[in-house]
Amino acid sequence: MTPPKHPPAGLDDPRYAGETGSVIQTNVDQTLNWLLNWGRAHSIWYLLFGLACCAIELMQTGGPRSDFERFGAAPRPSPRSSDLIIIAGTLTYKMAIRVRRLFDQMSEPRYVISMGSCANCGGLFQYGYSVVKGVDQILPVDVYIPGCPPRPEALLEGLIKIQQKIKSERYLQERYGANKHVSVASK
Repeated sequence: MTPPKHPPAGLDDPRYAGETGSVIQTNVDQTLNWLLNWGRAHSIWYLLFGLACCAIELMQTGGPRSDFERFGAAPRPSPRSSDLIIIAGTLTYKMAIRVRRLFDQMSEPRYVISMGSCANCGGLFQYGYSVVKGVDQILPVDVYIPGCPPRPEALLEGLIKIQQKIKSERYLQERYGANKHVSVASK
């Protein structure tokens, strides 16, 4: 009896296609990913944190005209219960330490929106010795919102971009898939 001439099913199987190549994608996984990502995208809790004049526009998005809550976003006073931080305004080096501490206290996965020219690149105050030349030097920024100050509609669009990013993630594979290394607790 001769062995078959074609390679064994496995590595060329489209279910293995992906970044890791070792987790099988089934319809159940895809449906669960879609369901989990839909729930995560429409229940974003953002940290109430305003630094300067852009914070007034941030407060405006919670008002009736451009209601943030109709998109599923709710303000939270604690970093431990929020998954989005919106840096609104001029960030100084003295405040950057505290912003980083708040970011580190947030649970994973966490997202950052940089709102306004001052947060993006220092804005009008970029030549000041105490102003950080962009929040991305302190935190990994997901969405930049330009303007001085940006309109509430621009912040709503930034929230929609965050929702699109969450919906495109492979949550099950990133959290429980082959990306995680299995450690042996005892021998």
